[in-house]
Amino acid sequence: MGGDHAPKEIVAGAILAQQHLGIDVALVGDPEILNHHLQQQGRTASDSLSIVPAEGQVDMDEEPLESLRRKPRSSIAVAMELVKKREAEGVVSAGHSGAAMAAALLRLGRLPGVDRPAIGALFPTLIPGKPVLVLDVGANVDCRPKFLEQFALMGLLYSQYALGVANPKLGLLNIGEEPCKGNELALRVHQSLQDNPHLSFGGNAEGRDVLKGEFDVIICDGFVGNILLKFAEGVGQVAMQILREELPRGWRGILGTLLLKPNLRRVKERMDADEYGGALLLGVAGICVIGHGSSNAVSIRNAIRVAKEAIANQVLDRIRTELKETKAPAAVAPNDSPDDPPT
Repeated sequence: MGGDHAPKEIVAGAILAQQHLGIDVALVGDPEILNHHLQQQGRTASDSLSIVPAEGQVDMDEEPLESLRRKPRSSIAVAMELVKKREAEGVVSAGHSGAAMAAALLRLGRLPGVDRPAIGALFPTLIPGKPVLVLDVGANVDCRPKFLEQFALMGLLYSQYALGVANPKLGLLNIGEEPCKGNELALRVHQSLQDNPHLSFGGNAEGRDVLKGEFDVIICDGFVGNILLKFAEGVGQVAMQILREELPRGWRGILGTLLLKPNLRRVKERMDADEYGGALLLGVAGICVIGHGSSNAVSIRNAIRVAKEAIANQVLDRIRTELKETKAPAAVAPNDSPDDPPT
């Protein structure tokens, strides 16, 4: 029920995922509204595309924790409850990201050894087929050094097991390559990463390095990461708009477009945020993918694909095992209520 184009595009994306990915999808929300949109798509509820009733939703202008307490049967709360009861294997939401994180923490809890979950988003790079994972991109606007160290470990494990990178290289987003550059947080994190034998730390990554493909995982606090994410989305939109505007007009434009169509399609696939779907919330005891607020049917399908791949590659179990073997228990108990969920 959440998202700028909900529920029409959410329902359409769920149908695409059910058809293309061969999985069962449960639509959580108002049954009457969801049935109406299914019928508009020529579908009805079934075992493979079911409807789970919920009461209301958390709107974008609402405070996450307070709204979840007032609306215990909201769509995001019911969806997380399905995962907690193992009636579903993952949650995908394009609604209020703060509510999604707060609901995940309240219903599923943190993994042992994790103080703060992080949202990891894939960015395209100059190397075809080699995206870079950036985290955190919005869950934690203020971070301590140990938070980023945990982000690094989770990001490397996700890159290795879900993205198939044999020896992922880690970078710390900073204002310079030199170890002495950056604010106090960056300096302390740099030292911690260097001293951690479980991390393949490749040093600082400047802003211009993010899209070069030299790093497989880049970590930063959620304030910087969210700005970077929104900027990258804007760059992709501007680039595609410029291409459309600069193609020749008239018969030459039509002919040129026909000749370049395969190339233009590949450009769109590499730059379009919709192709990357959503961002995985790493560090909670369940699979949760947070999609763009402006998600359309294609991006919802791809967000569901991200969840499916994380489940198939047992990312959650691998992170849980690795944290247990390499890290001391977190300072915050796994099932404590979140005290500072994102907005």
